[in-house]
Amino acid sequence: MAEIVLEHVTKVFGGGVVAVNDLSLEIRDGEFMVLVGPSGCGKSTILRIIAGLEEVTAGEVRIGGRQVTDLSPRERDVAMVFQNYALYPHMTVEQNLGFGLRLRRMPKEEIRRRVTEVARILGLEELLPRKPAALSGGQRQRVAMGRAMVREPVAFLMDEPLSNLDAKLRVQMRAQLAQLHDRLGTTTVYVTHDQVEAMTLGERVAVLRDGVLQQVATPQDLYAHPANLFVAAFIGSPPMNLVEATVRHGTVAFGGLELPLPPGVDLSAYEGRTVILGIRPADMEDAEVWPDPSRPEIEVTVEVTEDLGSEVNVLFGVDAPPVAVEETAAAAEETFLLGEARSIFCARVDARTRARPGGRVRLSVDPTRFHFFDPATGAALPGRAEPSAA
Repeated sequence: MAEIVLEHVTKVFGGGVVAVNDLSLEIRDGEFMVLVGPSGCGKSTILRIIAGLEEVTAGEVRIGGRQVTDLSPRERDVAMVFQNYALYPHMTVEQNLGFGLRLRRMPKEEIRRRVTEVARILGLEELLPRKPAALSGGQRQRVAMGRAMVREPVAFLMDEPLSNLDAKLRVQMRAQLAQLHDRLGTTTVYVTHDQVEAMTLGERVAVLRDGVLQQVATPQDLYAHPANLFVAAFIGSPPMNLVEATVRHGTVAFGGLELPLPPGVDLSAYEGRTVILGIRPADMEDAEVWPDPSRPEIEVTVEVTEDLGSEVNVLFGVDAPPVAVEETAAAAEETFLLGEARSIFCARVDARTRARPGGRVRLSVDPTRFHFFDPATGAALPGRAEPSAA
């Protein structure tokens, strides 16, 4: 059993810098948990706390039901994979894989067995005689993961292990990591600042901001049911369109546009007041390509088109100021830059669209997928379907 539990963990560095603030998180046995957030949110500090490389200021850490808060890294039986491969350049792949086991004075036959098995799983058999200089980036990363695997730890801790790879290789390595986890079933905690990586890898994802846990859920629930404005703005690529809108007799109005509230959503408490409306780019479509009489339409002037092959991002202006609250400003590190006088919306539409910069396009919108947030607190407003248990 390798359940990892953090209870009310706080970490304060010198000068009173709070890196982790009263964080409680339960990582299930065999789960692939991803910690994600912008730079400086505390995710790597949490990983180092689990590993025993950082002492907690307050709180407790348990691994496999055992209290490990004051134990050394060696006593915790976890293995880390870092951003840099940290391979010994003068050693072969085989020697790199078995080095940690030799330090533990493990029998040679057992070392050979483990190294051979891990090399087979990772497809490194033909590379065993090579040295790191003769390997590609992806091969070096596989060796780094293999060095952790041969230890057969209770948990893997991975700190942005793919960030040094090019885009295509990262996609391939993500797939290999997912397959590897399915095969081994070892509890894995994975840190990344890339929310696309988090969504594609994690069984559950923990979103962090300024050392505070914002939401823990499956990738699907994070996308469909963000708990607050920060999560809404951070999760999703392209990010959610956010704008201040006025509730008027069953509609929301913003920038000269008016859209109906979805059925079953009761915002009567905000009648005549402002809420923050969120619309995912994927929830708008070119009405000429996909006509749907049941969906309301808006007509807009196209400013930019981004042709992605299978789909097109249509960017257009809305005559309403962007939501420039603290939550969206923090998330903007990973999303579009905030404008000044008006909002820039994005619609992800079918590649057959005729939308071109400077032209007009009719977009159908799906109100059943609208998101609403309290402008004062940033919290999601009730009314949407409840997410499934995570």
